Amino acid sequence: MYLSLFKLILRLTLALVLSSTVARAHEVVPTIVDVARVNGAIELDMRLNLEAFLANVDLDGLENTDDTPQAADYDALRALPSQDIAQRAPQLLERWNAVPLVQVDGAPVTLQSGDITIPDDIGDELPRIAEWSLRAQVPDGNALVINWPAGGGDLIMRQQGVDDPFTGLVSGGGSSPEISFSGGGAQGAFSTFVDYIPVGFDHILPKGLDHILFVLGLFFLSTHLRPLVWQVSAFTLAHTVTLALGALGLVNVPGSIVEPLIAASIVFVAVENIFAKGLTPWRPVIIFGFGLLHGLGFASVLGEFGLPQEQFIPALIGFNIGVELGQLTVIGIAFALVGWAIRKTWYRQAIAIPASCSIAAIGAYWVIERTLL
Repeated sequence: MYLSLFKLILRLTLALVLSSTVARAHEVVPTIVDVARVNGAIELDMRLNLEAFLANVDLDGLENTDDTPQAADYDALRALPSQDIAQRAPQLLERWNAVPLVQVDGAPVTLQSGDITIPDDIGDELPRIAEWSLRAQVPDGNALVINWPAGGGDLIMRQQGVDDPFTGLVSGGGSSPEISFSGGGAQGAFSTFVDYIPVGFDHILPKGLDHILFVLGLFFLSTHLRPLVWQVSAFTLAHTVTLALGALGLVNVPGSIVEPLIAASIVFVAVENIFAKGLTPWRPVIIFGFGLLHGLGFASVLGEFGLPQEQFIPALIGFNIGVELGQLTVIGIAFALVGWAIRKTWYRQAIAIPASCSIAAIGAYWVIERTLL
């Protein structure tokens, strides 16, 4: 039985390592649009993965473009020079105008394509994100609505240039509320709080594989609840601190530093699981330090979404609660899978140590990948 369990864990390790080599290049990222009204015109400044849209990839609920029937089309477009992609962008705009993407006071607006900037020098390890300006003359009108097409994935919408701007998330197939050109459409505290809970949860499940492995590293330490509670409490307190500081802009550490260190924290926790049979006196302190790193990683996600300044605290609390719910879900799933064996004498040798070896191997690969590749 031990051998069968070890083989299963080894297969899972190989699958996770292989998937991690393409996750960053093919991961689905939300589209971001900054909306403003300037001199009688509507201006939309977008950041998006144009290749995914041109390949007709259904981004709703998708994590990785390899998991779609259009994967080959996406890869073919991804291999083209940036100018070729820019020339195809009007095809996408024609489809969006037919939706229509923008309405003003209930009437459709025809957008015109402006400047497109697509990087050519980012390598194959990251998705290629284009910056695209769209514009339409609209001298009259009080409010606009953005209708995000089905299959578009998540759209982060941020109003610019007004007091109390609207900031929100629109899912594929959905529409924004009516947004006044004069501002004042900022969300209330409770709705902001509720909206940011799934954002935090989503960053753990399904998208936060590194955070999932770290939490599993905490889970596999011992067969008792108390060590797990101590570790999770230290981790939660620490990442809450740096999440707040990072989101406020008081602490800003480049991802090129944070991401390898997060991977190294996974290795440390997993390796210590192999040699320590219970909670050591220094483990909660070390976990607290690693929690500070993970909080900086969470803060980078909030930076992408653009926290509403007037509702900063509710958004921050909602995101953090979502993260905690995601972590508790990971622990709950782990307990459902192996909880029956925790009190067995062979649990540590047959499950906890092999699982920790697998986690350490993945973390070590990520340290190398994020540092050298």
